[in-house]
Amino acid sequence: MSSLIDKNNTDNKLKLILKDLNSADPSKIKSALKSLQVHGNETVIKPIIDVLNSNDDDEVRVSIVTFLADLKDSSVKPEIISILNDDSFSFVRQDVLSSVWNSKIDYSEYIADFVGLGCQGNFLEAFECLTIIENLEGPFEERHLLECQLHFKDYYSNNEAKEPQKAQIISDLATLIKGFELITDEDDFNLDLED
Repeated sequence: MSSLIDKNNTDNKLKLILKDLNSADPSKIKSALKSLQVHGNETVIKPIIDVLNSNDDDEVRVSIVTFLADLKDSSVKPEIISILNDDSFSFVRQDVLSSVWNSKIDYSEYIADFVGLGCQGNFLEAFECLTIIENLEGPFEERHLLECQLHFKDYYSNNEAKEPQKAQIISDLATLIKGFELITDEDDFNLDLED
């Protein structure tokens, strides 16, 4: 019974914080973000991104991006990736990508998502994705690296000559992924030798 009461109290507290988060008052929004650092969980990510997507106040936007970059709980990763892949959040995609590469959370298992976002996005989004991938810890699963190759194949069959700056970023990304493939192949080879 006690855990049910605690859950209800937590849910009520979160509802009040989210109400402040959706306020028109920037100070209430910033206060709500501070409270969410203590009382939040992965379910608050989308409401936070909704505020980022709809708010023009530069201080609020910076506070939200900083909040996202400071996250330490890896349970938020699927939420962040879902938002990055959702076209209704394309207006804030670069901000969210920036928060990912400034984050201490390792997104290595989402390498193919970042390659896909880089190939589909604009130059700045591609640059953010390159920066993220350069800082991933790995190791990378072969299936994820193969999925990256499919994104490159699709990109090169549709976009090769359109944007020279972005094409250079995608080329750098492809070179980086190729290096990861070589490392993965060497690791597989070494495991075979040990058997």
